[in-house]
Amino acid sequence: MSIASRYGRNTIADKLFLLGELVLLALSSMLASYIYSFYSSPVPLDHRLINALLFTASVMLCALSVGLYDQKLRESQKGIIKRVVITLAFNAILLEFIVFQLFSALHIGTVYLAMASAIAAFLLSCFRAFFHYHDITRISRRRILILGAGERASIIERRMRRNVDKRNFEIVGFTPIEGDKNAAIPEHRLIRFDYQNDLFQFVTENNIDQLVIACDERRNMLPVEHLFKCKTRGIDVIEILDFIERETGQIAVNLIYPSWVIYANGLDLNQRFKTNLDYKLNLVLAVLLLTVTWPIMLITALMIYLEDGRKTGAPIFYRQLRVGFDGKPFYILKFRSMRHDAEKNGARWATTNDDRVTRVGRIIRKYRIDELPQLMNVLAGEMGFVGPRPERPEFVHQLVKDIPYYNQRHNVKPGLTGWAQLKYPYGSSAEDAQEKLKFDLYYIKHRSLFLDLMILIRTVEIVLFGKGR
Repeated sequence: MSIASRYGRNTIADKLFLLGELVLLALSSMLASYIYSFYSSPVPLDHRLINALLFTASVMLCALSVGLYDQKLRESQKGIIKRVVITLAFNAILLEFIVFQLFSALHIGTVYLAMASAIAAFLLSCFRAFFHYHDITRISRRRILILGAGERASIIERRMRRNVDKRNFEIVGFTPIEGDKNAAIPEHRLIRFDYQNDLFQFVTENNIDQLVIACDERRNMLPVEHLFKCKTRGIDVIEILDFIERETGQIAVNLIYPSWVIYANGLDLNQRFKTNLDYKLNLVLAVLLLTVTWPIMLITALMIYLEDGRKTGAPIFYRQLRVGFDGKPFYILKFRSMRHDAEKNGARWATTNDDRVTRVGRIIRKYRIDELPQLMNVLAGEMGFVGPRPERPEFVHQLVKDIPYYNQRHNVKPGLTGWAQLKYPYGSSAEDAQEKLKFDLYYIKHRSLFLDLMILIRTVEIVLFGKGR
């Protein structure tokens, strides 16, 4: 087995889990089509197989859009069942009103689709309950030894305390390295041994799969020969920055250094990848979304007008200066969700329970409806669908001074949604801005058409479950 396959994000248990759900979905479709054939008109075998493939692929896509394949999903069993039911409802709408309208010859019947959905809902809920109860994903967790117990290593201890954060690995312990600074790692988590002479022996005797280099001082402190021997024997050796990037989907800005920025793969600004969903595709998507959402926008505008616009003469829309691609300013367009005098005392961060937000504003902010007018910014080429969210110049000016590499997020076009919006809750401070920057830098480094599409699909979960501000 190769190192890549051994230590990739998709473990054996993950693959078994996905395979199990694929089989159950195909089985649900085949069983439903068989029952339909038995009690109604016969369905040819080739139609059954094609429908099974369509049903399986469509359900997997809908499940992704509601977060069922989020590795760090934290939901009760009741919450999982709710998402499964919503997934199958979305799937039924997608197949019945879009796919089968385009390919009517493949349509078996509405009763078949209802039966397949009901069977799949039962099987998927039971299957996920079984996986959760037995914690089957533990069978393929790799065993990790952290070389270091100082400030750098403590970041792993602080950020990966929950089981959901360590879904793919188990930390055996932290080995103090000479030169480490004092850090708050519990004594019971420390493993002390003569690492200069016995590292390879310790690794083999304790079935260590991966070594993470997290010491504060490296010069002449690490047993290079032992690390080389571990590497040649199939034990992965990884630097803490890459480890955090791989496991959390963010780049730890407080750990990176200039040479890493220069030499790291993926941060080059190749013209083809400045925006993966280029203007033409963004234009098509914006037009399609406008044709679907214009009734919602019309109702929203009317509600804002009736709530306070009619009395105060306050505008329905809100234009605000933001920093865009290459640091160029532009005016973002939104539905007004705050009182018209919200910034009479100057610009300030919006907070979770901001008293400046109107009643209508709370609803449209929660479901991101206030962002819909930004489709006009997309049509103007000022924004894309996916990218870091644009920030206000007043805040950017200070954030650039306080947060290293903050300006790098302006190397790509800002977006309606982004990786940080999927991974981090709504932020209202400079500290939150720094946390979001970690995800923005990860997106800039790994941006691709596939990642953009995944972010767009997963954004449905944010809108559907009201994860806006």
